[in-house]
Amino acid sequence: MPPPLERSHSALQALAWIAIALLVHGCATPPPQPAEPVVRADDTRVLARDDEFAIVVARADDTAQSLAQQYLGDARKSWWITEGNGGTEVRLGQVVVIPLVQRNRIGVYADGFQAIPVLCYHRFGGRASKLTVTPAAFTAQMEYLARNGYHVLALKDLGAFIAGREPLPKKSVIITIDDGYRATYDIAYPILRKFGFPATVFLYTDFVGAGDALTYPQMKELIASGLVDIQPHSKTHSNLTLKLADENDAKYRERLRREVDAPVDVIRDRLALASYAYAYPYGDVNEVAVDYLSRRGVSLGLTVTPGGNGFFAYQYMLRRTMIFGNEDLEAFKAKLQTFVRTAGK
Repeated sequence: MPPPLERSHSALQALAWIAIALLVHGCATPPPQPAEPVVRADDTRVLARDDEFAIVVARADDTAQSLAQQYLGDARKSWWITEGNGGTEVRLGQVVVIPLVQRNRIGVYADGFQAIPVLCYHRFGGRASKLTVTPAAFTAQMEYLARNGYHVLALKDLGAFIAGREPLPKKSVIITIDDGYRATYDIAYPILRKFGFPATVFLYTDFVGAGDALTYPQMKELIASGLVDIQPHSKTHSNLTLKLADENDAKYRERLRREVDAPVDVIRDRLALASYAYAYPYGDVNEVAVDYLSRRGVSLGLTVTPGGNGFFAYQYMLRRTMIFGNEDLEAFKAKLQTFVRTAGK
């Protein structure tokens, strides 16, 4: 016979799975009290708890966010609770299984693996074109994400995921906007704010000062909102992989250094932001650029190669999927690759 602690732990795990099964079938009746519950003196609603699970009965004012704050120390981890309980909202009297740890931090399953799509926008305006998305189209895209259970995350979350430090919700998406057009402030930002979606703007700093470019006061307002981050996209939007006609190796490396250093320094000095990600102009990258970014302390590099990013993605060649203004909503939906099936195709 196994020792008492082992029997208790096994019983608790069994109770957790029973509770999940009840939730899936729509039953909110609490399961029988376990033989040896772990009850906190200050929280009598706890049915059981060990190092991996807490099982509680929801009160009237409980939400996934409030439970995540109380038991996980971070309201942003509310998805641990919703995904662990069949995707349902927390209800009064519901038996809620709270995973206290995440065993599958890299999103690998028997039939495939989780992928994180990084969406890449450029301009916004009233007349649609390949690189210009209309306000109506952008709103429809954001509404689709909001209504269909997608989690729009900050770009920095992707770095923690591919490093194996933090899990991400199953339907995670990241939004980026290249170049630094004023329409990001005038059109995209109010829509992002409406939905509470974060985004990263990749700025090439020589563009600032042009008539249709973001100004530094506008960028500061975007940053102050807590929704928008600004990261480097080069100094002049010069291709980092091609030597100019009059360049030898030394001159090429010096130009590449300027294309990295200048925007990193400007973003630090003018916007008080550290640079952790760099979007390559035209999506082109080589070993020289990767080496310099690494030595400069920039930890993520983004291309425009379409597709999602699995746990194994190389941090300096992350995929981004271009969103074009001359495509419809169905084309947008098709680009939301959040799971790559490897079995049972």
